Amino acid sequence: MKRILIGSVAAIAILAPTAAMSQDDTIKIGLMAPQEGVFTEPGNDGIRGFKLALNKFNGEINGKKIEWVLGPTDATPDTASRIARKLIEQDGVDFIIGPLSGSEGIALRDYAKTIPNKTIVNSASGAMETTYVDPAPNFFRYHPDGAQWGYGLGSYVVKEKGWKKIATIAADYSFGYTNFMGFAVDFCKAGGDIAERFWLPLGSGDFASIIAALPDDVDAIYLGVGGTDAINFLNQYEQAGGDANIIGGTIMVDQTVLAARGRAKEMLVGTPSSGVQADDWDDPAWQAYVKDYQDTFPENERFPSPSLFATNYYGATIATLTALEAIGGELDADQANFHKALSEVEFDAPNGHIKLDENRQAIGSIFITEVVEEPDGGLHNTFKAKVDNVNQMLGMSKEEFDAIGLPSRDTPDCAALRGG
Repeated sequence: MKRILIGSVAAIAILAPTAAMSQDDTIKIGLMAPQEGVFTEPGNDGIRGFKLALNKFNGEINGKKIEWVLGPTDATPDTASRIARKLIEQDGVDFIIGPLSGSEGIALRDYAKTIPNKTIVNSASGAMETTYVDPAPNFFRYHPDGAQWGYGLGSYVVKEKGWKKIATIAADYSFGYTNFMGFAVDFCKAGGDIAERFWLPLGSGDFASIIAALPDDVDAIYLGVGGTDAINFLNQYEQAGGDANIIGGTIMVDQTVLAARGRAKEMLVGTPSSGVQADDWDDPAWQAYVKDYQDTFPENERFPSPSLFATNYYGATIATLTALEAIGGELDADQANFHKALSEVEFDAPNGHIKLDENRQAIGSIFITEVVEEPDGGLHNTFKAKVDNVNQMLGMSKEEFDAIGLPSRDTPDCAALRGG
């Protein structure tokens, strides 16, 4: 793995946490991951990715032992804020790696502003606003946001599949809006039309009314839900006799869904999607990472290959430890040297090259995939195409991007993007 050495800045003032860290030669990390709710399994795989990254550094930086405390959440912003405060104020962590879900990330961005002498490194949450709107100078995200994840999928389904009229179903919260927006901007610009949009509250469970309301005269349905919501929807859709072509939002076809039990997931075979990885990408670094994941965790305690949550937690942790290594594990009292080091980290993650923009948001690679069935009946996302250096404005100027509006139920306006 390529690492770029990062200069440090002089230490200023002194605070008890820094002194304590030096005395006992430990670095204490607060790790946030859902342990209940619809994103429990993604949270567990995120922890696996975190552990893999720790192993790369043998659990220490410059002789300082790395300790970590788990801050369990339920993927809601209120819980995330409460757990983050506990980790900082009661557990005495030096910094936080987390959270996982979109609205949690926005809540932690706001909390970061109240603790300027500490640091939060986003692990997997993908809401655009977290880093694009009023960003916190001590908050860093080393993976593309949810809109970047959707980049390229819309034009792919129009040009390669011929699907030009669709209905959409997506999760009714910040990440659902963001991931949908990335897909929809590309889809509408390519000439596609969205006939109707439906929004699902997280953990709603009963999808009968939406399934019954889906229009028949569309080429495909975009599904932008994940976790147990995705599995429950597929089961209910199959039972209702649904047979439409499916376009997958990023978390709809992640290993956390594809590896679930039950036959309903089989209707995902052939589903195009996009995101930060492709399960069978032939890049040697990716293949080595997958093997490390498979060899490290027992088969009955992991997915067949890493989920995007494992990969994002892994990348966030690698970046964090690389920055710590560059400053010799010695944090300034206000962590100014750590913030500078984190801003300058640039590295080759298993899923492509990562660097940060001026908002401390990752610029990275996006993969177009399709779900295929393996000989043993398992499912994975097969590689179709890759777009490198995708930034948060999806290749547009800031003026053009801002004119679209922030992710919401009504954004983007498809007619405006098509020019009519």
